[in-house]
Amino acid sequence: MRPINKYIIIKKIQEEVHTSSGLLLSAEDTAALRYSKASVIAPGTEVSEIKKGDTIYYDNRAGHSMIIEEETVTIILERDVVVVL
Repeated sequence: MRPINKYIIIKKIQEEVHTSSGLLLSAEDTAALRYSKASVIAPGTEVSEIKKGDTIYYDNRAGHSMIIEEETVTIILERDVVVVL
């Protein structure tokens, strides 16, 4: 699979989120957060700063999910990425 233009194929990373006091947030609470963590499966042909294997934070309201090769992935635009780790 090869995305074109500014599209990026990502795989969401489920992470445990703790408050500053050490409390573990529920799945519902973490879903309410604006940004989500993901691993880059494949960057598009016009994406220059994000590489395959990068870990990113992106706007979780962006993109759409689909099943490719029996795996659920998310397709987002490069502009929806806010941090590359």
